[in-house]
Amino acid sequence: MDTDTFDREPLRIAITGGTSGLGLALVEILHRRGDRVAFVARDAERVARTARRLAGSHGIVGDVARKDDAHRIALQVSAALGGLDVLVNNASSLGPVPLRPLADTDCEDLETALATNLLGPFRLTKALLGALTASARNSRLPGQRAVVINIGSDAALTPYAGWGAYGASKAALTHLSRIWDEELQPHGVRVLALDPGDMDTPLHALALPDADPSTLKRPHDAAIEILEAIDVARRSVAAGSDGAGPAASNADSGDASRNAAAAASGDAEGSAGTADAIAVRTAVAT
Repeated sequence: MDTDTFDREPLRIAITGGTSGLGLALVEILHRRGDRVAFVARDAERVARTARRLAGSHGIVGDVARKDDAHRIALQVSAALGGLDVLVNNASSLGPVPLRPLADTDCEDLETALATNLLGPFRLTKALLGALTASARNSRLPGQRAVVINIGSDAALTPYAGWGAYGASKAALTHLSRIWDEELQPHGVRVLALDPGDMDTPLHALALPDADPSTLKRPHDAAIEILEAIDVARRSVAAGSDGAGPAASNADSGDASRNAAAAASGDAEGSAGTADAIAVRTAVAT
């Protein structure tokens, strides 16, 4: 897909963790192709700098791990964009750094990973459900869906030693996504958990400081795959349905666009099979 010339209505899209890595790559591409973008991050200076550089984008300072921030972020997103078509829950926490076995993981580090990677996406999705369902209901194109993308990891599927807090939180997020997807079918909202693969990002460097960046995927390339997945999911209708709701399947492999297509067609078994066939790797989502 040519992300610059794709013929469609501009999206209203919100992205958490939007000032670095995959989140920043998404914001940059979406801004360039003329979409209306709001991005969320904790560092006020970086938010302001990114918003100045990408004139017309909307920077929001907030921490998705904080319960008190969720509704404020949702209100600011809705006010800035005038609604919402797509939410990308991208912000992530590794838990303990350096990575360590569960037996050596402090309870507070596990709580941080769960608050950022599971509770944060849950709260923000819930707070923005009204805007997302309104998007699907009021779309100019019949059957067009609103979409929530939760950025996952193959650590949700494979028990890597030392990745306990991160892997457990991403596993919970993946299953949460499947349940959201099932429950929101009648309301025209797709929810997918997508693993973008191993990327050259600050979070990956924090987890694996000795990794060779030249062997890792560029965040820009992963962002294009995520946007292709969103375009597929926006058009998706459950197999055998009357068009009232999207397919109740999910995608969890590194090839986001391929697995979103499987999910969109209602091929739940094929999508899961692809996820199970991923080569073992130490993936960091963002």
